[in-house]
Parts: sequence; C-alpha cells; structure tokens
Amino acid sequence: MRVGLNALIDPGLDAHVEECRRERATSGGVRGPSGPEELQAFRAKQAAAAACSETSAVEQTVDVAGRRVPVRILTPDTTPRGVLLDIHGGGFYLGSAAQADARNQQLADALGIVVVSVDYRLAPEHPWPAAPDDCETAALWLLDQAESRFGTSRLALGGFSAGATLAMTTLLRLRDRGLVDPVVGAALQFGTYDLSGLTPAGRLIADEYFIEAYAGRAPDRTASDISPIYGDLRGLPPVLMVVGTADILLEDNLAMAGRIAAAGGDVDLRIYPEAPHGFTTRPTGMASAARHDIRRWLAGRIAAAPG
Repeated sequence: MRVGLNALIDPGLDAHVEECRRERATSGGVRGPSGPEELQAFRAKQAAAAACSETSAVEQTVDVAGRRVPVRILTPDTTPRGVLLDIHGGGFYLGSAAQADARNQQLADALGIVVVSVDYRLAPEHPWPAAPDDCETAALWLLDQAESRFGTSRLALGGFSAGATLAMTTLLRLRDRGLVDPVVGAALQFGTYDLSGLTPAGRLIADEYFIEAYAGRAPDRTASDISPIYGDLRGLPPVLMVVGTADILLEDNLAMAGRIAAAGGDVDLRIYPEAPHGFTTRPTGMASAARHDIRRWLAGRIAAAPG
C-alpha cells in the first residue's frame, strides 16, 4: 500500500495553486495575539469592524438546565430543510458569532437551512471548560427545540479553527449523553485537536499563547474535552475535515482523520494545496472551491437525513 499526500488532493485544484501562493505571499501568515495586551488590541479592532456591519440575525439567549448562552439565528427565505449549529473560530480567545453573520446568511440562503451561531465565552477570562459548556448548551437547546421552532429535526454542526475543536468536543459530549444520533454530520475547518503539545503535531503549536489562555489551568491537557485527538472517537456522525497543505495544523488534522477512521467512523478528508490556515475566508479560487465542497457536503448530509 502506498499513501502519499498528493494522492489525497483533488487534481482539479491545481488550477488555483499559483493564485493561492500569490495571495499568501502578499497577505502574510495568520498570527494570533502573543500576550494579554496584544489580545486586547486585537479584540478592539474586531469589535470596531463588527460594529460597521449590517445584519438580519435574531439574537436570543437560550437556557438549558440553568445554563444560559447567547446565540444568533439566521434563517433562509424558504421553509428550512435543516439546522446548522455554527461555532466560530478565534483561538478560544478571539472572535464572536456576529462576525460570521454575512457568511452564515449566505450559507442559510444557499442550503435553505437555519444557521444558529453560538457566542461562547472566551479565554482567558473564561478558560476551559466555559467554551465547551456553552457549545454543549446550544446543541442541547437545538436538539430539544429545533423541531418546534424551525420545523425540522435535521441538525448538523460546523466549526472554523478553534470552533472545529469545539464542534468535536460537543459531538463527544452528546455521544456520551446518548444524544448524538440526531446529528447528521459535522463540517470541520482546520481545527486543532491536540492542545497538550505531546504529539508531534501538537508540538508545532505548543508555545502558542492561546493554549495557555484557554487550557493553562487544566490539570490534564490530554483530556478529550480539551484535546479530542486523545478521545474515544467511536459512534460519531459523519465528519468532513477541511485543511490546507500550508496550514501548521495539517499534521494534526491528518492524525485526527486517521483516528476517526480507525474507530470505524465516516470521515471525508479534503486537503487543499498551498492553502494556509483560515484560507476559506480569503478571496481566492481555492477558498471558493473549498466553500463549494462544504456546502455540497452539508446539503448531502441534510438531504439524506430523516425528519
């Protein structure tokens, strides 16, 4: 048996490689805040940008067993075919649900689904397990309320960067509760699945400030609720994993996909040549191809689901 990275890449993506390289060279790499002061500066810049955007999102605070979390709800013009719980990225210490409103509205309209984005609490003010608690709360609310509120019980999860990590921890929590069966699938974009720094992939980001901010107080960073790569991955719904070859998290995603497959899971790994971390938000043909793949995969999972 021969396994090579090139064999995992769609040859049709070659047409976008040079553009992707040029865009990466001009825009620079993705770098997060390296300390508390820089983190506050990043947050102020993001808040200013979000204040200038118009949105049709409905804001609501949902409550499950005394746990409350704000969500943003974006609906399509048609009768919803399903619901997507979207979990934003930002290294667990940046970002907000509102920043994804435009993208989520486009997704809602394209697929005819409701997109519910969760505004989970951020580190370091609210370290682990605050974020996974909030994401679990939003998922439990949807499992209970989606049918009566939106007319459909078809539920999928989506996550971007740290949001992909939280989507996976949410799946594991639902599985452990015996509640994962209603979830038709999860679309995960370049998540980080080892925050312990103990695997070869995890060592590549072991010194990043976001890990200390989020999991610095945790007694064991190999706990699956922090680093899903160490979890029991049996009994999960189908998973789509999207990552680029120029992403520092490539090895982490390859390892996670391998572990899901070894556990008998249905994993669809899509690798995009020369694409860096966060590339699906960039104005390139590679990003457009990836977004198209994500939409098609979600549409297929929602259409195939009963209910």
